[in-house]
Amino acid sequence: MKRQCPMCGQLTDSEVNGDFAFCSERCRWLDLGNWANESYIISGPAFDESLFENLDQDMARTDEETDR
Repeated sequence: MKRQCPMCGQLTDSEVNGDFAFCSERCRWLDLGNWANESYIISGPAFDESLFENLDQDMARTDEETDR
């Protein structure tokens, strides 16, 4: 697969580049540094919090069924 490096825009190929999706180790480290410096922001929750609304109830119900 070929695509542009997200840091510098140079074309990179997954079949020949071990640092794919980056074009080089330098660009990979620059990207990691951006995450470490909190330059990137995730604008919303990483998961749907509504999935956990009934988790405690479901776990209690499962424990009750196991105790029988």
